[in-house]
Amino acid sequence: MSMPTTQSGAQPAKPASQSGRAPALQKKKAPARRGMMIGAGLESGLEALWANRLRSLLTVLGVIVGVAAVIAVVTLTQGTSEVLNSRLTGLGTNVLTVTPGSVTTGGVASGLGGRQSLTEDDATAVRSVPNVTGVTPVITVNTQVIASGQNWNTRVQGVTPDMQQIQNWEMAQGAWYSDADNTGQTPVAVIGQTIVDNLFTAAATEPLGQTITIRSQPFRVVGVLKSKGSNGLANQDDVIFIPVTVAKTRLNNSQYVNQILAQVNDANNVNGAQTAITTLLEQRHNIASGGQDDFQVRSSTQFVQTAQQFSTTLTLLLVGIAAISLLVGGIGIMNIMLVSVTERTREIGVRMAIGARRADIRNQFLIEALTLSCAGGVIGILIGLMGGWALTNAFSLPFIASLPWIAVAFGVAALVGIIFGFYPAIRASQLDPIVALRTE
Repeated sequence: MSMPTTQSGAQPAKPASQSGRAPALQKKKAPARRGMMIGAGLESGLEALWANRLRSLLTVLGVIVGVAAVIAVVTLTQGTSEVLNSRLTGLGTNVLTVTPGSVTTGGVASGLGGRQSLTEDDATAVRSVPNVTGVTPVITVNTQVIASGQNWNTRVQGVTPDMQQIQNWEMAQGAWYSDADNTGQTPVAVIGQTIVDNLFTAAATEPLGQTITIRSQPFRVVGVLKSKGSNGLANQDDVIFIPVTVAKTRLNNSQYVNQILAQVNDANNVNGAQTAITTLLEQRHNIASGGQDDFQVRSSTQFVQTAQQFSTTLTLLLVGIAAISLLVGGIGIMNIMLVSVTERTREIGVRMAIGARRADIRNQFLIEALTLSCAGGVIGILIGLMGGWALTNAFSLPFIASLPWIAVAFGVAALVGIIFGFYPAIRASQLDPIVALRTE
């Protein structure tokens, strides 16, 4: 049976469902074509970069140096921050440190700790401040210690038994000396692991009960501390603690102490206790309101915050310098991409002649610039991690790789490629295909 025809002899119109397929197929083909063109652009870009691999490597040196510097600096900063946090733990929780003020002699200031203004009686008075749970005056002497035929130069500190609680010391052997030892001026000592290693391990002698000589004065070892380890700034285990009364009479021979440590029962009460101690000592030292204090009261948190602020400032400075390297690297990418456009003008004309759109040409060169910068970013990250590992080892710091910073560095490297590759890509896409084909 023949198909019915209209008066004009034309075939009847197709159903709407059939006529609607063509636009749908076109919509499906568009993303597929874009994906194919991006893939082709990536392949073409990689081929072009590999064909000029030495030139490409030299081009991205700025990006490599910038990213490597950022990663290395951040790794070093992260290690330093970790050390500072451990230092805070070593100082003890919620601890206030009272330090003598500065003294000026001949117009030259000595700095904090230079003035003799704190006494053992000041420490006793601080015990009465509300929310203060432990107090110790500290007398520090750096001197040589002799035991078992060995000698070692170390830090000797005269403190009360509260020091164990204030600085969170744990015992490996024996026990801390008692209040009775401190009151009775008993010549006993609690020693750190570094002292054990240098005075007793070599002689294969157990330290407990042994006698050590400090400035010709004999002291009996009653306790050995668990190791806290080196924190990159100081060796916490290289210390000997003795009763403060003994240190005062046998080693220091002075009524003044080097500092006072006070522990507060809760972090929320630290600021109030700090103000109360400041007021109390001003009254004891007859300092008028608004006058210049001959001491300073600071919390352990403030010490670490100050160091962290310095570390952050240094990091920003070094990252800023690294950013200059990235800028230089971006300019190098733009330069090489402009050269590439000039060298491949005829190729661009041929691609346009066989159907490539301006957007395809633009995307091809953008992909090349992006590939170049991303490759530089990856190489820079690897070199930065190796550099950071070397730096942290050199300064005895923990190696901590910051994933957010790695992501930021890689993202910035990619952004540099897009920004500095955009102009060459636009320039390539705007070439006249006829003129391009005539170019030799």
